[in-house]
Formats: sequence, structure tokens, C-alpha cells
Amino acid sequence: MLGFPKSFIHLRTNMKSLFQTNWRLSGHDLDFLVERVWQVVTSCPERRNKEYESISWWDYVEADHKSEAFQKIVEGMTRSLVAAKAREASLKTIGNVFSQLLLDLMLPGPPSDRLLNGPTNDQWISPWLTHLRKKGVRFVANAECMKIKCEQQKVSHVIIQHLGRQLTVKGDYFLFALPIETMEALVTPEMIELDPKLQGMKQLAKSVGWMNGVQFYVKRDIPIINGHILCIDAPWALTLISQKQFWPSTNLQTYGDGTVKGIISVCVSEWHRPGILYGKTAAQCTEAEIKKEVWAQLKRSLNTGNTILHDQDLHSSFLDPDMTLKPPHTKNHSPLLVNNVNTWELRPEATTRIKNLFLASDYVRTNTDLASMEASNEAARRAVNGIIDASQSRTRKCKLWEMYTFDLLTPWHIHDQHRFHQGLPWDGRCSMMKRILSTVKYVPWLYMKKIF
Repeated sequence: MLGFPKSFIHLRTNMKSLFQTNWRLSGHDLDFLVERVWQVVTSCPERRNKEYESISWWDYVEADHKSEAFQKIVEGMTRSLVAAKAREASLKTIGNVFSQLLLDLMLPGPPSDRLLNGPTNDQWISPWLTHLRKKGVRFVANAECMKIKCEQQKVSHVIIQHLGRQLTVKGDYFLFALPIETMEALVTPEMIELDPKLQGMKQLAKSVGWMNGVQFYVKRDIPIINGHILCIDAPWALTLISQKQFWPSTNLQTYGDGTVKGIISVCVSEWHRPGILYGKTAAQCTEAEIKKEVWAQLKRSLNTGNTILHDQDLHSSFLDPDMTLKPPHTKNHSPLLVNNVNTWELRPEATTRIKNLFLASDYVRTNTDLASMEASNEAARRAVNGIIDASQSRTRKCKLWEMYTFDLLTPWHIHDQHRFHQGLPWDGRCSMMKRILSTVKYVPWLYMKKIF
């Protein structure tokens, strides 16, 4: 445990200690990385949203001029967390998320690493579907939206392909919760004429990455650690978690042949870099080769000192069915949005200028600003609020939350805000705080919050 920081100096010391691992960072690299993170968290929101959107995370941390170990961390953590490429991803997004994760590790409150207490279908999807059906929602499975038709500045109907038949669906309001590459194909010139912001989706659809998973079913429970693991040294940027430890009410022996006692879920975030077994990228491998390669990379990352994973532990495995593996034409049917430099302007609002068209997906402009379920949830809330406004309903609106505010550093934000409005660069100073710190050795956080 790092301990509760008693001052802002202590905060920076704790931040530094998070990187003091066996990653072989030099003292200079370590100090520099902490300084870069410190700049993000003490920059005002306006600077982060406007200036940092046009800078890549790679350039910001000057990775081209740093050690190989430093570059591995910068690339590995970025790919593993959000399937983004450090050389292309926006400083605004990566800096915000990375800084928030670090502060969550140091400050009191709920842990940032939280997950479901059982299989996703059992704990989330199935109960939610049941609830919605009781509310009168009707689901039509195996249907695909083919066309959106507009009349009189609004959507008149959509054409749906269902079980070999084309159906016309009419409605008062149309909410599309589709991924960017699917929605972009449905946007017509007529729709762009009604809402020019939809034009950006054509270019935004190219800003996607691959982050798909493999599950390994093992004959004994192997908890490893109590949370997620990032294999920064793995060529395929692996993120994993051993799940049985978080599923107290789930008896895995009731599944399959009854011999499975643990599940290790792995995300593969780098599909275009050679692996260690076959010298091929994941996109070039067959399904069997991907599974063997991922298992080999896991063993190399985890079996350092003690042997955690044994080949005899492995019962079977399962690859994300959204991967169609036909090398060299492998296709990913579920890529995710990557927040590359200068892509914010390409993203539409949840409420469009088309009177009854609303969007709810992670590519919509949100405070979360990251391809995640939290972003999709926020986009849905914004879309629902738009429908409430459009229908002039008196229903209470969905709540929205700010993100990446770093409230405890407000004095620095105020100082930087003045500089930003004057066209001056960040300097990290705060004269008000210096005066306080010169007289008070330890500044209690609650007292600081009360002052400011």
C-alpha cells in the first residue's frame, strides 16, 4: 500500500513509486515520466481538451529519444489498456485516462479495477433482457439495418433484413446503438445535408483498433493476483484476469465435462506484430496458432521465478467468434474506436440535427472519451435525454458525470487556466500553494478542498 498522501509533494512521491518496478527505467526516465503525468493532471480542462487533442502521447513523452525500456512501457500500457497506438493516440485521451488510473491507485475511494461477480450473461445481460421484456421491450434477433430513409428533415423509416426478408420499420424516434464502422455505412448524403457533423463519421470509421479475446479453461484454479494483469513485455500486448476468484457463487464444475476449475480471460490488443512461436502476427495465424501463441506469451510473462502456468493445466480454449480467420484476409467484426490525434472534431453528438435520430455508442462525444462500456452508457444517457427533450416529456433526465476533473488539484488548474487564456504554455506553478506549503508541512486533503 502506498499510504494516504499527506501533501502534494507526497502525492508526487507516491506517483513515482508506482513506476519503481523491475521495468528497468533509468532514474532520469522515471523522473521525466512522472513530470509528464504531473503536467497532465495540473493542466486546466481547456488546455487538455483543445491543445492536447492535437498532440500524440508518444510525442508528448518524447519516446523517440528515450530508452528501449521506456518505449516498451509507453507502447505496452497504451495498447493493453485501450488497444491504441502510442504514436497515434491523442494525449488528451491517453493522458487523461492514464492520470486518472494513477490517482485512483493513490487516493481513497472505490477501486478502479472492478468487475462482475459471475459470468457476464448470468450477472448482466440475461437479467437486463428480462427486465426490459417485462417493461414491454420487444427484441428481434438476427436482424440487420440496411437503409435509413429520411423525409421532411427526419427519419421516416428504416429497412431491416430479417431471416431473408426485408422489413420496413417505422417509429417516432430512432436510436442507433451501432459501432462506428457499421453506422458510417448507413449515413447517406441526404443525412449529411441535414446534419453536416455526420460527415466526420466517414473518416472516423478508419480510426479503429483490434482488441479481441481468448479464454483458457484450466483444470485447477490459478488466481495469479487479485485483479487485472498487463503483460507489457508480450509482443501481442496481452491483458488478462483469472476469473474464478471473483465468482464465489459460480460452480464451474457444472459446465462442460466437469473438470474445469478456473478461467483465464485474455485480451489480445496487438494483432499486427510477430509473435514468439511462429514469427507471425496474430492476423496471419490460424485459430490454433493464435491460442498456442497466446499461451506461450502468457507463460513467458508469468513464469518468472515460480512456474505459475503449466501445460498440463490447460483443458481447452475459446477464441472470440467475431474473428474470421482466413489469413492473409483475417477480418475482425468487432473493432473498437481508438482516440487518435485530432479525431474529436469528427465525432457526432448523441442528439443529431435530424429531429428524431439519436446515437448511442462509444464514438459519440462523451465526457468519458474512451472506447469502453462507460462511454457507451454515457452516450445512451445523452441520447435518452435528447429523446426526452424532443418529445417534451416531463420524465426526469438521466444523470451525467464529469470525468478527469482532478478536483484536489484545482489551484493548479486555476493558475493554468489564466495562462491558457493568455496564450501562455503550462508552467506547473501555483503561487497560492507555495505560500501554503511554506507554512504547513502536511496539508490535509479535506482541509485543502475546504479552502478551495
